[in-house]
Amino acid sequence: MSNTALPLPQQGFTLPKVYVGPLLITGILLAAHLSFGILDSWQKLLMAIGFSFLTEAVLHYAMFGKTRDMTSAYVSGISAGILVRSPLFWPFALCAAISIASKYVFRYKGRHIWNPTNFGIVILLLIASDSAAVLSIQWGSNMWAMVVIWVVGLATLWKIKRFHITFVYMASFLVFGYIRSLYTGHSWVAEIAPMTGPMYQLFVLFMMTDPRTTLSTRNGRMLVAFLIAALEMVFRLNEAVYAPFYALFIIGPIALIVEDLINEKKKKRSDALE
Repeated sequence: MSNTALPLPQQGFTLPKVYVGPLLITGILLAAHLSFGILDSWQKLLMAIGFSFLTEAVLHYAMFGKTRDMTSAYVSGISAGILVRSPLFWPFALCAAISIASKYVFRYKGRHIWNPTNFGIVILLLIASDSAAVLSIQWGSNMWAMVVIWVVGLATLWKIKRFHITFVYMASFLVFGYIRSLYTGHSWVAEIAPMTGPMYQLFVLFMMTDPRTTLSTRNGRMLVAFLIAALEMVFRLNEAVYAPFYALFIIGPIALIVEDLINEKKKKRSDALE
């Protein structure tokens, strides 16, 4: 997110956009834990945040020779602290460290192409599935917390011009949920139930809308959201529990590379005509 400020007219105060993500994810954490007790422990959450900060500080200084703000690291650390499920402490630290390290190790033309937390979660599931899992519960009867977070989150996305990504994904998810219900025989409500959980709130409000790892055009971003929902349906039909993470992990970086190649071709054609 850029440093453009969001006005708060009632107080005559401006909130830099860089702090919107950390404040929103902290709200999700508090609402989810106070109403449903989703955290394994506060100590594990703090470990994830701490390792996220440490990895960010060390790698950014090693690569660029300077320090940087920790807002991005905070979002990745708190996401890992919420999403990871394990009786052990090290998976929280490992997921946070992998998430941040991916921004510096796996780069394409000077930019990272995976959402950090999504990358960390998928790699953790691939290399340590016997020691860790991912949060997959729903809010149950505590609907007030879910509603508050969705309203605030969607309003924030509207303000920063990212709402269209979430809207297309959610609409596609609902339609594909109906298609899945016809195929599996399950009720449509059961197929779309995962969207009521905090895992999906983090996925839809943060991972999919990350400005650093989404396309530069509105239409491109909406197409990618639809493709992620479509691939997720395929994974779900094959009983992949963590389908949305896998879908974003595959579609996200491919879309960025394809967009870059298309832009390069357009530039070459434009240069040739001059």
